[in-house]
Amino acid sequence: EALPTSGPTSGPTSGPTNGSTSGSPSAPRAPLQVTAFLGEHRIPPATQYGGTTVGGFSGLDRDAASGTWIVVSDDRSSLQPARFYTADLRFDGPDGALSGVELTATTPFLRPDGTPYPPLDGGDGTTVDPEDIRIDPITDQLLWSQEGDRIVPADGTAPTLIDPTVRFAGRDGRFGSELAVPAEQRADAGERGIRQNLGPEGLTFADGGNLVVTALEGPLLQDGPVPTRTAGALSRIVLQTRTGDVVSEFAYPQEPIFADAVPADGFANNGVTAVLAVDDADPAHFLVVERSFVTGVGNKVRVYEVNTAGATDVAGGQPVSGATPVQKRLLVDMADLPLGSVDNIEGMAWGPDRADGSRTLVFVSDDNFSDTQVTQFVAVAVR
Repeated sequence: EALPTSGPTSGPTSGPTNGSTSGSPSAPRAPLQVTAFLGEHRIPPATQYGGTTVGGFSGLDRDAASGTWIVVSDDRSSLQPARFYTADLRFDGPDGALSGVELTATTPFLRPDGTPYPPLDGGDGTTVDPEDIRIDPITDQLLWSQEGDRIVPADGTAPTLIDPTVRFAGRDGRFGSELAVPAEQRADAGERGIRQNLGPEGLTFADGGNLVVTALEGPLLQDGPVPTRTAGALSRIVLQTRTGDVVSEFAYPQEPIFADAVPADGFANNGVTAVLAVDDADPAHFLVVERSFVTGVGNKVRVYEVNTAGATDVAGGQPVSGATPVQKRLLVDMADLPLGSVDNIEGMAWGPDRADGSRTLVFVSDDNFSDTQVTQFVAVAVR
């Protein structure tokens, strides 16, 4: 029996496209449903593996040919070099439930000169903030995104400005190539570009690997304010070719913050942490994770089914204000799953197909290397 879901948030979800990158609709598609909870597995904070501190898991993907999982850490080379892990996720519990997670290797990302990325403090300005990772369906290599940096001190001292990037890499972590950064996303000391810690967080392939799709965690500076308790915000979903040419950009409507902070001046936010193509041949149909954290309350994590068909293309730096955003409908609120708590979910990927025809969908949380959080793998079945 399907778990509870809500109706459309910004209009009914339209059907898939005809396989072109234009986002034009064709036959209607039945909405997705989460049909079963398939369990969770937790890794305690400060767990050590291969000389590294396990944590900061911000993205994951599965190699369908081998069954191996790739998991990226957002350690900015502060504890150990920026890196990813391989893992074995077992689904041999009752009804194919997630029964365990075992790390099998860890590999640092390497710069073009073959050296690991340095930390921000004391580094040379090439540090990275890894946020998502995908296995390239065409080359079998890796693609990973990082948010960059934008620190503009109020005292007028020199800012730290590091552009976000999307990079191809080998399975051994070696640098391959880099997509061009859309001009409107660059780190700028003025009133344009990415906000600090709100750059391209989600990453997926579409159209059989011919398109690279990124989702910004929050609005660009020129795209308006971040979400508040009473108002949502507009971020962007960006489609590029494998060489970095922007094909299209769409406004994504983020939800307002779900609760008041305790105390009232505590931290509260909402943002996009993952994007995932639903069908490799359909460049308009995605899942999107919105993760909100409120001091004194905790996390709320919602997963939306998204279609870009009919949305205004705002490529080329066009404003999102006044644009028709993508359509979205709630697939699942993780508060409705039988979890003792919901941590800071940042990664999402398809797992193995199930015997009943449904698909396994897996999430992972970023524990922020905090002793009050956990690394949490959560699995559900989707039809």
